[in-house]
Amino acid sequence: MELAVLYSRALTGISAPLVRVEIDLSNGLPAFHIVGLPETAVRESKDRVRSAILNSSFAFPDRRITVNLAPADLPKEGGRFDLPIALGILIASGQLPNTLLHQHEFVGELALDGSLRAVPGAIPAAQQAVIAGRALVVPPDNARLAAYVPHSKVIEAADILTLCAHLNGNQPIVPAICGDIPKAQQYPDMCEITGQEVARRALEIAASGGHNLLFNGPPGTGKTLLASRLPGILPPATPNEALTGLALHSFYDANPDRYLLQRPFRSPHHSASSAALVGGGGKPQPGEISLAHGGVLFLDELPEFSRQSLEMLREPLESGEICLARAQHKVTYPARFQLVAAMNPCPCGYLGDAQRACRCSEVQLQRYRQRISGPLLDRIDMHVMVSRLRPGILLKAPGSGEPSALVRQRVSATHERQMQRQQCPNNQLNAMKLARTCLLEKSNEQYLSSVAERMHLSARAIHRSLRVARTIADMEGAKAVERAHINEAIGYRQQDLLP
Repeated sequence: MELAVLYSRALTGISAPLVRVEIDLSNGLPAFHIVGLPETAVRESKDRVRSAILNSSFAFPDRRITVNLAPADLPKEGGRFDLPIALGILIASGQLPNTLLHQHEFVGELALDGSLRAVPGAIPAAQQAVIAGRALVVPPDNARLAAYVPHSKVIEAADILTLCAHLNGNQPIVPAICGDIPKAQQYPDMCEITGQEVARRALEIAASGGHNLLFNGPPGTGKTLLASRLPGILPPATPNEALTGLALHSFYDANPDRYLLQRPFRSPHHSASSAALVGGGGKPQPGEISLAHGGVLFLDELPEFSRQSLEMLREPLESGEICLARAQHKVTYPARFQLVAAMNPCPCGYLGDAQRACRCSEVQLQRYRQRISGPLLDRIDMHVMVSRLRPGILLKAPGSGEPSALVRQRVSATHERQMQRQQCPNNQLNAMKLARTCLLEKSNEQYLSSVAERMHLSARAIHRSLRVARTIADMEGAKAVERAHINEAIGYRQQDLLP
């Protein structure tokens, strides 16, 4: 047989489109051509494949070899196609029988001695292989991650000889299984927070409905301390969120297993560039907002971030994804994160503080306010003032507050009510679902309308306030949104950002 066809997977963002690897041997002067829009690393595979075949005690055919990676309009990158190309050459030259190929997909980079090296994107490839009903052959360093995918059949191949023995049926390889799932990370506990009852209440509401939150107050009042407790009271991640988080973190971490059972908490420094925050580069990589998918993105000292970086958060906050378009690439990464921000009320930090006078001029204050745009603030559901506590309250015994475990139980119960009713958290309610789940009595509807007109709320702010009110009602187990729920939700919009 002088023609062989194998299946492999490319990597585009965190998706893995199917690639048919077609190898043809024909008469003529010895040559090795790869077509199908390969980049440099793919074109260089012919040298790796030749050495790997020879060093694995096989013969490399002295014929014209043509490799086609289909579809031809899909860019092919990296060394992930080395393994299927080498196997195709062995099959087309009659050194390996054409058996079981239609039941397998192959990804892996070859070393010159025939061993296999890890490639990125094992989890998306395994997910697509499950959908296609085929087993996935991967290098040993990829097998553990790929085995986390439910119902996957992952074949761990250390080298070409071992894999050929499996395909021959001489020494079948037992499918890999995922190792022991690492223990969930221990988050900072809510019991360490003394006082700040309003802020604690806001944290629980935000966790229950997935709402965005802004803490505003003088320095040293506990804004960062409060924000760091949010991941510990969030409901457990769904299997899909956990796998997506693993796939995203695998771009930067060879062993991302520790992220499997935890909600991510990303806290970039305010000097972070726009590309670091939302993703980018010549070959677009995920940024902090994608690494925070399913968890919390905490922006401390919010006005200190560049305005350009902050404005780039507006679309992901609405859509839950980020599309990075370049001349040669267009990649979409998930970015459904919960934004928690903290800031001071003015450059010196003491505007409105009862104990210290503000030293900022009107010009400084105006310049400070302009660093954060109105459209971005409109997308933050809850604005909470964190006031200074009296020393007597702060000196109470630490750990005397309500622990995160109890709060998490209430949050999980509220989250479960939302999933049973609408199959999504309240922060993801679209206009139609919002109209059904937040149906108001006529008097409450008129009340909300008059309040919105008096406060000059935008349509987005009204909808976000309704979602917060629905969450407050769910926390109490109420079927309908009442005026008390509306008042509390509007109260979080009523907090002046800068007094």
